[in-house]
Amino acid sequence: MDFVGWLYRLERKFGKYCIKNLMLYITALNGVVAILSYVDAKGTLISKLTLVPSLIMEGEVWRLVTFLFIPMTTSPIWLLFTLYFYYMIGSTLEQEWGSFRFNVYYLIGVLGTIAAAFVIGYGESSLLNLSLIFAFAYLFPNFRMLIFFFFPVKIKYMAIVYALFLVLRILLSPITGLITVVSSVLNFILFFGKDLIKGLKFGRRAYFNHRDFEAKKPKLIVLHRCTICGRTEMDDKNLDFRYCAECDGDHEYCMDHLYDHEHVREIN
Repeated sequence: MDFVGWLYRLERKFGKYCIKNLMLYITALNGVVAILSYVDAKGTLISKLTLVPSLIMEGEVWRLVTFLFIPMTTSPIWLLFTLYFYYMIGSTLEQEWGSFRFNVYYLIGVLGTIAAAFVIGYGESSLLNLSLIFAFAYLFPNFRMLIFFFFPVKIKYMAIVYALFLVLRILLSPITGLITVVSSVLNFILFFGKDLIKGLKFGRRAYFNHRDFEAKKPKLIVLHRCTICGRTEMDDKNLDFRYCAECDGDHEYCMDHLYDHEHVREIN
C-alpha cells in the first residue's frame, strides 16, 4: 500500500482526534513568545524553548514541542508579515486537505526535525515552515502573495528561491545540511514525491516525443527565394518572383529587388 492509501486508512480510524485550526494555535503562540521576548532582555525564555537534544535527555522534554513556538524574527513588521503568511498558507492547506491530513503533514515535518536534531545536536522550526510553502506552491503555483502587503509575487517563484536556499545550505554543510534539509521536507516528499516523479517522467516522455515528431515531420519545400533578401513564398503568399535576364545563371528576385540589384556576372 502506498502512502496515500495508508493515509486514507489512518484518517478513517483516527480522523476525529485531529487538531482543527492547527496553524492558528501555532502562529498565536509564536506571537505570544515574541511579545514575551521583548521584555526578556537576557533571552532566557527563548533559551528554555529551543530544541536541544542533550537537555531533552536530561528531562526537559517540553523542548520537543516548544521549539515550534519560537518566532523566526522578533522585528515587529517582519513578525506580523510572517505570522500572517504562515497562517494563511497553513489554513488554506487545511481547507484543501482537511484537518487530519494537514495535521499529519505538519507532524511528519516535526518528527523529521526532531530526529535530525538528535543526529546533529540541535534543531529549528524555520525549515519546517518552508515545507508548508512548498506544499502550497505545488497546489496553487500561480497564487499571488503580497510581500509587505504591497508587492505581488507568485508563490511558485518564492518556492524556487527557498529551494535554492536549501541547496546552498547543503553545499555549505554537506552532511549536517543534507540531514537537516531532507528531514524538514520529508513531509513534502511523502505527500508529493510520487506525483513529482510521474510529472518528471511525463515531461521527459513529452520532450522525446516532440523531438521525434519534429525529426519525422516533412520538411517544407521552398520553390522561390529572393537572391537579395532571402524571402520565400512561405514568408508572404502574395510575393511575386522573377528571374533576371541580365544576370548570369539562374538568379531569382522578389519584385522589390528585381529592378534594384547589382547584376551577377560570372567570371570566366
